[in-house]
Amino acid sequence: MTWPLILIVLIVGLALIALEIIMLPGGVAGIFGGIMVAVSIWQTYARYDVVAGNIVLVSSFVIEIVLLLVLLKKGTWKRLALKEQIDSRTHEVNKNEVKVGMRGKSITMLKPAGNAMIGNTLTEVHSLGGWIAADTVIEVIDVEGGKITVKAAESDNNEPKK
Repeated sequence: MTWPLILIVLIVGLALIALEIIMLPGGVAGIFGGIMVAVSIWQTYARYDVVAGNIVLVSSFVIEIVLLLVLLKKGTWKRLALKEQIDSRTHEVNKNEVKVGMRGKSITMLKPAGNAMIGNTLTEVHSLGGWIAADTVIEVIDVEGGKITVKAAESDNNEPKK
């Protein structure tokens, strides 16, 4: 291997290691980068003398450490990070429309989650346990945040309560 080729292999290997650390998960780029750096160091020792090999070995470690320090600096991550704030929210249940004790009808099968019509509101509900068939009268047993927990209604009155 000639000097220019050894240098190219070394630089590409160091770049792959740096990319592995900051961007590419999985280890493949880091493994190939490490192999490329090792081959360039080995070829320097094999083709040239020990002094040249030691220079390439030490310089590759110094370059990688400096590169990592630059990449891990606080300002570098600001350029890669999301700057917008996400302020969207999950479905919030209006507690005036859906209250504990209200009855409704399951529109889809609840296994354990599905859709139901409670009052005039079509909403996602979760069964207390097990599956509830579609078109079954259900009763609201808990409303917390965006989650409505229901159970199959007792057969006293199969009409949904408003």
